[in-house]
Amino acid sequence: MVTKKLSEFVVDTAAGSIPDALIQKAHDALLDTLGVTLAGAREDASGIAQAWAAETGARPVSRILGTAQSSSPAEAAFANGIAAHALDFDDSLPSMRGHPSATLVPVILAVGEAARSSGREVLTSYLLALEIGGKLGRAIGHNHYLRGWHSTSTIGAFTATAAAARLWRLDGEQLRTAWGIAASMSSGLVRNFGTMTKPFHTGHAARVGITAAWMARSGLSADPAIFDGDNGFLQVYGFGEGENLADLAVSLGQAWEIERPGMYVKGWPCCYCNHRPVGGLLQLMTENDIKPDDIREIAVGFVPGSDRALIKDNPQTGLEAKFSIEYAAAAAALDGTLGLDSFTDEAVHRPRIRALMKRVRRYRVEAEGIFSGVVGFTDVTVETGKGSFSMRVDRVPGSPEWPLSPAEREHKFLDCAARALGLAGARSLLALGRRASQLHDISELTAASVPEQQATAGKRA
Repeated sequence: MVTKKLSEFVVDTAAGSIPDALIQKAHDALLDTLGVTLAGAREDASGIAQAWAAETGARPVSRILGTAQSSSPAEAAFANGIAAHALDFDDSLPSMRGHPSATLVPVILAVGEAARSSGREVLTSYLLALEIGGKLGRAIGHNHYLRGWHSTSTIGAFTATAAAARLWRLDGEQLRTAWGIAASMSSGLVRNFGTMTKPFHTGHAARVGITAAWMARSGLSADPAIFDGDNGFLQVYGFGEGENLADLAVSLGQAWEIERPGMYVKGWPCCYCNHRPVGGLLQLMTENDIKPDDIREIAVGFVPGSDRALIKDNPQTGLEAKFSIEYAAAAAALDGTLGLDSFTDEAVHRPRIRALMKRVRRYRVEAEGIFSGVVGFTDVTVETGKGSFSMRVDRVPGSPEWPLSPAEREHKFLDCAARALGLAGARSLLALGRRASQLHDISELTAASVPEQQATAGKRA
């Protein structure tokens, strides 16, 4: 029974058997996600979630990052999950075809804080759950996403459950039951991209995982073999073209997902389908000294499926612009990069941007295979008065093949975290976060996410 094999891996793997190099990779993912969560905590969707958590959180033991507010583990993870994905600046895992850390990090911090887990325990739970997510992503196949399911949320519900179960020390039978419960809550549609409901998906999946683990621990029953046989999750949500999960389960903890394909870390806060063409465009402009006023046309050629998420060709809001190559290419060409301030409603309606967007053209490049924003290639051509410049971009910015430098990762963290904590607070949190694996209690890290003025006000109150 493959469900049993997966559950035994999560609950029985000894923390000491995991190489330090993998713990470091999990540590890097934690820091990246913590930074983007703090920046995202100020977004409107996050404010709505924080208000919900304040109203419904009956047991305030887990921190809502970037605030002085605490809630129950499930509601804190819900609010933090929304904040983690609100800016679309969080990492991606190609084998899952989604964003794992925006769901997982809120869970490991919320449950870890409630359980008084160490940093090493928290990072171990992340690695084990990520491994489950990658294997499930391979097993469910590409058509799950291509038919409109948001894998970040559907598969994320199971990774979140695994992480919570590990930290709460559930046994294998309880985890299998928890996965059965989570299966009835697994959801999320691509149709909602470009709205606040896309980050809602990550918060929902995080809360599902904690709820399912808590319910199973408390005795709620469910099907204990949800990944096996007829009417199981893979059969209902998949379309028959994925890899065999039983075969994949044999490689658990051997071919680690965090090593291959590895984590893809964003340098720009928008959908990953934009990143290959934007990376190519900026390279062409730099190498050929192309100025924005030189551009007559930007042509972007996508192989089938690689622009699946770019559903907005005429965005009217900053959220919609994150899913538009027309906007992303125009903004990158005009501004020389894409930053957090590129995706405000005001930025989208700049007259120069609207004019340049009309000169961005996307077209289809025929190719055999299954592609995505991080799998395949993109053709980019810039037409100017001094000539035509083209390149095929077959690497992804932020991938193991085209990684962010340590300096770029530090800049990203500080830029994000400073928006909630100020630069001094962000630097202090970064110093603490760099030794997260050595912390005896992960609440040291979450406590450091409180803006100083809120912490001071809380002490006075």
